[in-house]
Amino acid sequence: MTSLDSLDWVVLSSYFVVLLAIAWWVIKQKNNNTEDYFLAGRNVGWFVVGASIFASNIGSEHVVGLAGNGAGDKMPLLIYELHSWIVLMLGWVFLPFYARSKVFTMPEFLERRFDERSRRVLSIVSIIAYVLTKVSVTIFAGGVVVASLLGIPFWVGAIGTVVLTGLYTVLGGMKAVVYTETVQAIVLIIGAATLTVMGLNAVGGWAELKATVTPEYMNMWRPNSDPDYPWLPLVFTSTIVGIWYWCTDQVIVQRVLTAKNMKEARRGTIFGAAMKITPIFLFLIPGIVALALKMKGEIHFDSPDEAFPVLMMHLLPSGLRGLVAAGLMAALMSSLASVFNSCSTLFTLDIYKRKYPNKAEADLVTIGKIATGVVVILGILWIPVISLLSDGLYEYLQKVQAYLAPPIAAVFLLGIFWKRMNANGAIAALVGGMILGMTKLMAETFQYLMTEGSFIYNFAAFNWLVFGALFFFTCVLIALVVSLMSPAPNEAQIQGLTFATISADQSAENKASYGMIDIAATFGIIAIIAWIMITFSG
Repeated sequence: MTSLDSLDWVVLSSYFVVLLAIAWWVIKQKNNNTEDYFLAGRNVGWFVVGASIFASNIGSEHVVGLAGNGAGDKMPLLIYELHSWIVLMLGWVFLPFYARSKVFTMPEFLERRFDERSRRVLSIVSIIAYVLTKVSVTIFAGGVVVASLLGIPFWVGAIGTVVLTGLYTVLGGMKAVVYTETVQAIVLIIGAATLTVMGLNAVGGWAELKATVTPEYMNMWRPNSDPDYPWLPLVFTSTIVGIWYWCTDQVIVQRVLTAKNMKEARRGTIFGAAMKITPIFLFLIPGIVALALKMKGEIHFDSPDEAFPVLMMHLLPSGLRGLVAAGLMAALMSSLASVFNSCSTLFTLDIYKRKYPNKAEADLVTIGKIATGVVVILGILWIPVISLLSDGLYEYLQKVQAYLAPPIAAVFLLGIFWKRMNANGAIAALVGGMILGMTKLMAETFQYLMTEGSFIYNFAAFNWLVFGALFFFTCVLIALVVSLMSPAPNEAQIQGLTFATISADQSAENKASYGMIDIAATFGIIAIIAWIMITFSG
């Protein structure tokens, strides 16, 4: 496989110079309080909000895994990349409640709506989940990409990138993250789009691509009898995971909370939703192109996860390889920076500040920097373990999220839509759901030790998509029953935090924050999603 040449290294180095210059400029700005450090002073415009949402979502596991799906007959998982409509839900449905509550974190919102117990549980679970999934998987996939592109040892590439990302995240806080992410999003789109265009040209166009891999291969919809990806559980479980990820997860919502006002925040989510559609064209299609060229005997790769880097090195000329390599590095660094900063925010404001409420603002910023450093170290220490999960990283992530998301999504949805939901119902659903979800995850992890045909073996082998759907309904049932068996919440406490308790002034303020442009853009994005679903129906 062709390696990067001198011109590629010039392009790649130039990218890092620009990135570090922006980070240094931001670091020189004041970060004297928690609002500056964790929410960029709540003074960010819609373009930066949207670009940051996109960049924090697209990690190296996307580049490696989504292209691998295209090359490895896993087209049904395309549905996870059609979650733009759920990003729109964040702006239109959830954002007004978050903005009115003036919270820094999602656990803090649960405390406002329910009580301190829910805040504590969600904070701890979120940090653990970030370290064991987002941080570790992103580091591993990034190490693979960096090692293959730059021709350096895996450990050098993984640790070097993590340390560099952690450094500017620690020093610059959220402002450094969102502004560097804007540059990274632009570089990633330009680089990957170039590969998509050249790839389609190399294979002979869309019609030839479809004919080579067969129309049936391009079908994302499989019958409910399919043992791996039955369409109805896939739609339902992916939606629940999407609501958790896009509407309640700290990493994403924190970007929206940096906006200067609700209008800018909502437009940021609409812009982010539009950009969320692009991974299908940037990563999935290159994976299918790589498969087609492999079938024609023009390239070779052993694992589907190698499809993107192999295609890139085969097709792109000198200079462009460096640009795409910069895009891949951008994907790795932006997603890591997002998680680092969000972990820092959760620990500092939801755990440390609760224990030491009288700490000065400057001390809290310092604790946030230390927390980021600890997360960096934990992510590096977890690399040897995550290497055991290197096959099918994208599907692995979706599985883990299907076991984590349902209780959190259930509590947030019921909390906003049902004012009778109380603190006891919330904590019962969160704790009971986490126990059930982790039991399924552990059973599946150690399935090879179980007796085939036993109850626990069958539980471990139960289809993860069907389990995710049933799991969500179980959490909803727990919340409903426990809430109805205990007193209703105080009306004053939930004022403005549910649809049934919005005042006339709050409703008017929300209506004043959008116009026809926002509505038209929203329907336009939904129409594009429908078109993609039809296009990939065989």
